[in-house]
Amino acid sequence: MIDFNNATFIKSCPNRESKPQEIKPEVLIVGRSNVGKSSLINALTNKKKLAFTSKKPGHTRLLNYYDIDNRFYLVDAPGYGYARGGINLDKLFSKMMTSYFLNNNELKLVLVLLDARRTINEDDQQIIDYLRQYNLPYYLVITKIDKVNQKEKAALEKHLREKQLVLDDIYYASIQSSSSLNLLRKGIEKRL
Repeated sequence: MIDFNNATFIKSCPNRESKPQEIKPEVLIVGRSNVGKSSLINALTNKKKLAFTSKKPGHTRLLNYYDIDNRFYLVDAPGYGYARGGINLDKLFSKMMTSYFLNNNELKLVLVLLDARRTINEDDQQIIDYLRQYNLPYYLVITKIDKVNQKEKAALEKHLREKQLVLDDIYYASIQSSSSLNLLRKGIEKRL
């Protein structure tokens, strides 16, 4: 059993080549800017300030490596779909991720985060298509599920089915719900 509370920030890297020297399985987190990646990392590890959270999107610009229980790295990627301060995060994301995905034997799972209040956009679809094309294991993690009602959740599920996404590989997460976080922890552990 993995102790997600035993989590430490290791380092930030501009590319995969400068990742931590100790080789461990990796679980990558990707998603639009402001989807709640940092908040989810903090909630999964029960540490309020492990990952920096910001009200402004586009804060993460490097690959951030977190050691989880000395068993695997949780890797936070820059968000996509936002440009700030003259930096095109989509371009940065694309360049960084191409180098990250190529010949990465340590990558065991990708968590694609989607905001429950949004539909899948072109950027999200490109990520999902890329993962499918290269047969990379992934889960969709619908964040901020506590911010939608049952009718909105049903509409979201219909939208996901129309996009031909397997509902068994979808986790609904809220940083307010320990049960949803526990399900996601178990799902991660199962893949590792």
